[in-house]
Amino acid sequence: MSDSQVHFGGPDRPIGTLRDLLAQRIRLVPTDGTIDWVTYYFRDRELAAALVEARERGVDVRVTLDGHPRTPHANDAVVEILERGLGSGLRVVRGRFDRTPIGKVARPRLHEKLYCFSHPSPVAFVGSFNPSSDAPELAPEVIEEIGDHARAYNLLVELRDPVLVGALTAHARSLHTARHACWDRFAASANREISYGGYSIHFWPRVRRHPIMRMLHGLESGSRIRIAASHVSGPSSLSGLSALAARGLKIELITESTRRRVPEESERRLVRAGIGLRRLLGDEWIPMHDKFLLAETSSRRCAVFGSFNWSEPSYRLNREIAVATEDPRLFEAFARRWAELSAAAD
Repeated sequence: MSDSQVHFGGPDRPIGTLRDLLAQRIRLVPTDGTIDWVTYYFRDRELAAALVEARERGVDVRVTLDGHPRTPHANDAVVEILERGLGSGLRVVRGRFDRTPIGKVARPRLHEKLYCFSHPSPVAFVGSFNPSSDAPELAPEVIEEIGDHARAYNLLVELRDPVLVGALTAHARSLHTARHACWDRFAASANREISYGGYSIHFWPRVRRHPIMRMLHGLESGSRIRIAASHVSGPSSLSGLSALAARGLKIELITESTRRRVPEESERRLVRAGIGLRRLLGDEWIPMHDKFLLAETSSRRCAVFGSFNWSEPSYRLNREIAVATEDPRLFEAFARRWAELSAAAD
């Protein structure tokens, strides 16, 4: 197993823990090093300035981000900074119909969160964290919409294996030059699996079956499934999880308190299926944005983490990433976090 580490953010951690981790890694990359980022929301102007400073000292910096996320103008201030400072090192993904009702609903979002650094040793961070908070906050209405992710429950997993880091860096660079169109799901790269050292990495959109659901359907009756999820909605997720419960899998789910990301109808349907669902207590402006899964059978334990949601856009449209591993250290780290979330849940 590779030497990996989980970093958690949340109201029980110092404010800005994960953004400070990324800021530190930017500072450590020397001249002739490389930084490759892919993210959905990016509003942290200080982090953007740090990336520009790295470019000025000779670091090859590539940033790929969504130009029209669900909160449409959220990234505009950072885009302006990076356009001036990175030039062709910035790729802003926009759709032709972004500002139309159809585009808002149907345009695939660049929802991955991936941060790759070449020095002082190659690392790639994969998880749920967007640098989406800013200080000072110039647009509090955005925080009212998406929550304060400097304080939110979030995670980044630091992968250090050179083979995995190399594959993820190559993936980030492919997104920097990709066309990002509705036919992306048919590309071989979207449907491939990167497997090495006890890890498997999966990408969306895809035409092949959902890889995590495929794995769960292969588990024996009586297996325990624990899911921390920020979004649970849509027929694909609800029917899929309900079918697993009907097969005898014991599913527990912790999610956040807001009804927008987990509607009451979703909750009722999952509870009817025998799934134990609890909501995390606390301030509604501090989201539960963790995205991980723990699967246990009589002979096997597996952890899954990444950017993917249990929602229709993640299933069908968005650029997403998931990593599955049987690394016992990562499993135990996620199990401890589950216990902490469980203690804070209703």
